[in-house]
Amino acid sequence: MTVEERLKTLYQLQTTLSQIDEKRALRGELPLEVEDLENEVEGLNVRLDRIVQEINDLTSAVSQRTADIEEAKASVERYKKQLDDVRNNREYDTLTKEIEFQTLEIELCSRKIREAQQRIRERELDRDKVEDLINDRERDLDDKRGELEEIMQETREEEDILKAKARDYESKIESRLLQSFKRIRKNARNGLGIVYVQRDACGGCFNKIPPQRQLDVKTHKKIIVCEHCGRILIDPELAGVKIETTVTEKPKRKTVRRKKTEE
Repeated sequence: MTVEERLKTLYQLQTTLSQIDEKRALRGELPLEVEDLENEVEGLNVRLDRIVQEINDLTSAVSQRTADIEEAKASVERYKKQLDDVRNNREYDTLTKEIEFQTLEIELCSRKIREAQQRIRERELDRDKVEDLINDRERDLDDKRGELEEIMQETREEEDILKAKARDYESKIESRLLQSFKRIRKNARNGLGIVYVQRDACGGCFNKIPPQRQLDVKTHKKIIVCEHCGRILIDPELAGVKIETTVTEKPKRKTVRRKKTEE
């Protein structure tokens, strides 16, 4: 392909991609809103799992502490019975200390159980709040997905045709030039990788283009890019764009007639 053909094909590709962008713009912020809601629901589910796991761990701890209390009580009863059969003060002191230790163990376990039960009640409230929040967000997500699907259904057929058209143009352009064009287009705010010269300025950044560079663009001998924004420049005529030229008429000079002086 000649430089002229490549520029023309690039501009046709740009026009097709811009049409695809317009179709996607109809969706507005819906895709981002759907994505945000999906991430939020996922995060809430992770949070809910952690709360449920903590409740389960606390419940297991309460069961373990309750079993420890029952074991300690049994030990106290056993030691009290052994007090009736002590032979000397040493055995009596040993059994008394064991009873005191087991009694303290019962008190400690009871306190731990009360704290765990209080924590369970708090976490159960948190669990209910998170579950309600998840239900609300899931309803919002379903509504947003429905809106997005409805819009996409309206534009999907036209967008598929445009995508096929864009792929056809891309297949005609050499890979290096195509990659450069895509890189320029990605960095451009308005998604324009190639623009035509209008009013002696770049059609993308609107900075003035020197006359010699404009002449190079019109000759179609090589790929010319804007010195300011890096976009590829194309001659309006080659792009099939009619530029209206406004001709400013020069103001007519007023003729002053002099009266002849009578002799």
